[in-house]
Amino acid sequence: MNLPPERTSAQDSAQLPATDPERAAALFQQSVAIMARLRAPGGCPWDREQSFDSIRKYTLEETYEVFDAIERRDWPHLAEELGDLLLQVLFNAEMAANEGHFNIQDVLDHLNRKLVRRHPHVFGEEASREAGNKADVDADVEGSSAAVLHNWEEIKAAEHHEKAATPAAPPSRLDSVQRAMPALAEAAKLGAKARKAGFDWPNWRDLLPKLAEETAELEAEAASTDPACKPKVEAELGDLLFTVVNLGRHLGVDAEMALRGCNLRFRERFRAMEMASDRPLEELSLDELEALWVAAKRKLAEDNLEAQP
Repeated sequence: MNLPPERTSAQDSAQLPATDPERAAALFQQSVAIMARLRAPGGCPWDREQSFDSIRKYTLEETYEVFDAIERRDWPHLAEELGDLLLQVLFNAEMAANEGHFNIQDVLDHLNRKLVRRHPHVFGEEASREAGNKADVDADVEGSSAAVLHNWEEIKAAEHHEKAATPAAPPSRLDSVQRAMPALAEAAKLGAKARKAGFDWPNWRDLLPKLAEETAELEAEAASTDPACKPKVEAELGDLLFTVVNLGRHLGVDAEMALRGCNLRFRERFRAMEMASDRPLEELSLDELEALWVAAKRKLAEDNLEAQP
């Protein structure tokens, strides 16, 4: 399989007037073929062993890496990370095709029809309706992004109404909490919704015994040496995390932001440990590592105190 020469950052910055649809289509076709070969008999053993459940964490991870590159305005890195995210799309589509559910053509067809359907002001009302639009909207938006957004929401609502007309599970007040969000945010919103039905802890202190209870249940499952218990361990850890998130909700603390702050502090303290040691950390005993950790926490706390106005 012949790959085109890789473009350099200098070439990209000097030679990017617009997307070349033909080149993009050829490269996309090549990506699809590569993914199919990796999953085919005789392909990559690791890729062939993967399932929807095993790679879903990588899909989320790649999404966050795209988010991080955008925040840092790291354009070369963003191009690479978007490729990694596209890989997840191709991987899931190829696995679905292997199991007879759908293929990458179906994914692209859904996307293209949605884009045309929700942009009658660009492609015309007739094309929008041919693509499935059931909403009655005014395509003459007169250059107003607010009007575009209004039409988008109307068309989207009509799509959801049509889907809701099909037989499904009985509705729940939790249905309004989207699954397509970070798990910590979802947990907090679920707790808040349940609270409106009176299903909640009266006070944040009431969650402390629940934390102890969930910790004990996790400890009991984790003590087993049976590999078959791993799903139970995962479930108990999930229960513990759910309780912690709801404790944060009661305290008025966003669990996602609390964890991001903790992650940043851990990075800073660990870097301070590395800088303070005259030997690689791998060569130190647990007592020596703990002493470095305590010293790093103390030093960073003092530095932060001095930095305050």
